[in-house]
Amino acid sequence: MEQTKEIYALLNLIEDPDEEVFGAVSSRIVEFGRQIVPNLENLWENTVSEQVQNRIEILIHKLHVTDLREDFRQWSLAGHHDLMVGALLAAKFQYPDLTTAAIVQEIEKLRRNIWLELNNYLTPLEQVRIVTGILYGYFGLKGTETAYTDVNEFLLHKTLESRRGNQAGNGLLYLILCELLDLPVRAIGIPRQFILAYFKPGYSAEDLDQPISKIEFFIDPTSGMVFTHKDLELYFKRIQVPAVPSYFRPSPNKRVIQTLLLEMAKCFDNEKEYYKKDELDELADLLD
Repeated sequence: MEQTKEIYALLNLIEDPDEEVFGAVSSRIVEFGRQIVPNLENLWENTVSEQVQNRIEILIHKLHVTDLREDFRQWSLAGHHDLMVGALLAAKFQYPDLTTAAIVQEIEKLRRNIWLELNNYLTPLEQVRIVTGILYGYFGLKGTETAYTDVNEFLLHKTLESRRGNQAGNGLLYLILCELLDLPVRAIGIPRQFILAYFKPGYSAEDLDQPISKIEFFIDPTSGMVFTHKDLELYFKRIQVPAVPSYFRPSPNKRVIQTLLLEMAKCFDNEKEYYKKDELDELADLLD
């Protein structure tokens, strides 16, 4: 972007020690949009002040999040909420320059490997065993505990790259593959868990009084392990929470991505990065 007198003055004021002045300068710089990023990057390369570099990095991040906010708004308003698109938008919060072609190609390879093993005569359990066998056996996906210390374990491309993720990271990949394969596996809102359920025909009626009656079985995406209604009853007894029907309704894709953003936000619950927590919470609010 051409460096006008105003831009020159604003860039110089980035180093002002007064936080109030920097706040006003930041707001004005963000109004210019991403076209001002090259000017900021040039300043970053030509300054020796670590504080100024940190401020520039925050400004570039804010400019990126402004664009991402609009992308999420458009995705939210779309008629079909493609889960992979939503997951890649979430990943771009932390990796703004992420290219998606290789990710889509990797997922397509997994989808095809599973599809070649499926047929119309398999039971629901046999179908899921094929998905699990390819994903956790052939591909080698591993599960980790959800510790909120590494946001990468929530991100689709990092789960594919490292072949390891937490319950939400692995669950998202599992759901995307099932969506591509037209398998009726959906996320459900079990407290403190990211659990998947295989639904019987007619599962899409999300206002069912007893949605649990439409569930064949449950899947823990950490390992791909299948468990029964009885197993889940024991879980609710252990956590001493009543198993209300709403916990068993299939979550829409918007809700899945909203949950992902809120979980990612917990990774930034510290003084230095709290602004990222606020930003992720705001992005999640767009999906209400």
